[in-house]
Amino acid sequence: MARASAARLFAPARALFSSHYGPDLRSPFVPNLSRHLAGLARPKEEREAWRDSMEKIRNIGISAHIDSGKTTLTERILFYTGRIHEIHEVRGKDGVGAKMDSMDLEREKGITIQSAATYCTWDSHQVNIIDTPGHVDFTIEVERALRVLDGAILVLCSVGGVQSQSITVDRQMRRYEVPRLIFINKLDRMGADPWKVLDQAKQKLGHNCAAVQIPIGLEGELRGLVDLVKCKALYFDGVYGEKIISDEIPSHLASLVTEKRRQLIEAVSEVDDTLAEIFLNDEPITADDLEMAVRRATLSLKFIPVFMGSAFKNKGVQLLLDGVVNYLPCPIEVTNHALDQTKNEEKVSLSGSPDGPLVALAFKLEEGRFGQLTYLRIYQGTMRRGDFMVNVQSGKKIKVPRLVRLHADDMEDIQKAHAGEIVAVFGVDCASGDTFTDGSVKYTMTSMNVPEPVMSLAIAPSSKDMGGQFSKALNRFQREDPTFQVGLDPESGQTIISGMGELHLDIYVERIKREYKVEAVVGKPQVNFRETITRRAEFDYLHKKQSGGQGQYGRVIGYIEPLPEGSGTKFEFENMMIGQAIPSSFIPAIEKGFKEACNSGSLIGHPVENIRVVLTDGASHAVDSSELAFKLAALYAFRHCYPAAKPVILEPIMLVELKAPTEFQGPITGDINRRKGMIMANDQEGDDCIITAHVPLNNMFGYSTALRSMTQGKGEFTMEYREHAPVSQDVQTQLMNTHKKTKAAE
Repeated sequence: MARASAARLFAPARALFSSHYGPDLRSPFVPNLSRHLAGLARPKEEREAWRDSMEKIRNIGISAHIDSGKTTLTERILFYTGRIHEIHEVRGKDGVGAKMDSMDLEREKGITIQSAATYCTWDSHQVNIIDTPGHVDFTIEVERALRVLDGAILVLCSVGGVQSQSITVDRQMRRYEVPRLIFINKLDRMGADPWKVLDQAKQKLGHNCAAVQIPIGLEGELRGLVDLVKCKALYFDGVYGEKIISDEIPSHLASLVTEKRRQLIEAVSEVDDTLAEIFLNDEPITADDLEMAVRRATLSLKFIPVFMGSAFKNKGVQLLLDGVVNYLPCPIEVTNHALDQTKNEEKVSLSGSPDGPLVALAFKLEEGRFGQLTYLRIYQGTMRRGDFMVNVQSGKKIKVPRLVRLHADDMEDIQKAHAGEIVAVFGVDCASGDTFTDGSVKYTMTSMNVPEPVMSLAIAPSSKDMGGQFSKALNRFQREDPTFQVGLDPESGQTIISGMGELHLDIYVERIKREYKVEAVVGKPQVNFRETITRRAEFDYLHKKQSGGQGQYGRVIGYIEPLPEGSGTKFEFENMMIGQAIPSSFIPAIEKGFKEACNSGSLIGHPVENIRVVLTDGASHAVDSSELAFKLAALYAFRHCYPAAKPVILEPIMLVELKAPTEFQGPITGDINRRKGMIMANDQEGDDCIITAHVPLNNMFGYSTALRSMTQGKGEFTMEYREHAPVSQDVQTQLMNTHKKTKAAE
């Protein structure tokens, strides 16, 4: 009723203004009229138009283990979709490098560090691609990219198969419920075996997957692919394989095609009722039936279609693009949730409509030529250049000065963008993970998982006059990357940078030098140890000080104890006091005192965690008690009872996966044992052995050099943080003695 009466009320105004200013009602005199009318029912055709345009958008990421050919694959996709007109290789001998690796450092090292965003058009669909890093030190980039994607391609090497980082990336995709395709790349390499890789995907990743293609020939004989859905043989002709020739299936592959198609139908029938019914009734299954069933099963995360090819040899990439369009979801087929801050973070489902209130997430920041560049994924509503939006985290109202669509480091100005799109804005001051709305709602997108840094370095500029540029660089990198943290050592006054590993920190030191022209002096890497307690200890401490005038008086009684395993918090404070022995206004000061005391344990001065502090009693003075007195009482009480709680030092333990030829297995195993590592698994894969071990990070410095010399450069390893675990007694004594010597020297 209200809507109908509103429509009648505004009808004369609508007629008047559309005659003067056209149908969009954007009058310079009545700026708010269109906003009032926005809530009214839109014509059906207009509503269907946005739905059609949304169905033609795909937001995808390409993730994989190092050197699986991810960036090369993206380069070919850009070439076939007409976004670039020539192909350059990753470690290009022509000195140009791949389009998506736009930082000098990336082209030099041949690895992808930042996720570059680009878009292209295929079969009248707009495909937004985020190229993500495959190195474990950059997992935050992968996490961030997956947070904003609707679908993903997991690239596996046909020789290497499912490797450690493939498992990590797959785990991240599972966490964010991203429907995905698998692309088995490098079929042209010696020893390529796609069926072995398919079995590994089923066993190691636990996927229900099946091939939708089979290769015609392998290694040097790779000539084309057979499409199992449409039962056609496809060959790639032309200099860059741009001409696709469709032909009959070769007779020698007929039986294999029948068998693999049956396996595909069986795998999909298990999770799709419609196809199962046709299959059980022994009715013929058409290409359309199978294609629709694969799409339904992929979107419901119950099945993963497996594509094959060789990006380097220009085979199979166009069919993978068809797969992206046919099997991966469009933005309205994915349910996104936001947290309503006005209702105690209640989960709200976002409609994905361009008519709704604006909700956008800043998932990446970059320092561009024209100031800070913020990558945004729009989940709902429409963003226009010149409009105002509100940063929910800071509450600031910001005008959108310039809106661009990105292609690696080239930009294209646009006037507006609607839900489902990935765009970038200039001159917006925010941090990574901030949510923007139009001010009518107070939603935040769910926070992203940020892993704790495991390694630290002391760093300083080589000359004092470089200080300004140096701090500018550190501030920028901190805003861009949540896992890169900067702090000050309170004792030495040195600047400490922390990150996810040696390579992560090395890259940042290198970037400070390249981008800001600041030579940095770097100290020895430091491991982020922790301390914890192993038993309960009582405290009863009276802090009393009289120095003329108002004194200080505060007494705290209680106990500290270790938190149970698996508890989500690292510090817990509980007030179990009965009565008012200590006025309630001083309780926060006591908690603050204990928290401060936990910042530095007495063993080696590292933070204390997994501790519960319980306050049971105390005493106060009517005049001399103050917040400061109770804070100091808590601080000293903790220091007094800490040794009685049998504290231990915890060190970061890394999950290390090594791959090397079998003849080097002996020396590698011996070396891991010498580094106090624990071997968890030892598998054989062809001529290689794959060793999985848990090794203390403190013993892993310079390991890449040691592994290379042990294996004549044939070994490779990846490591990621697993947990903090207690050190042995001899290591604890050694660390404590080193700490004492350092303090004495100061």
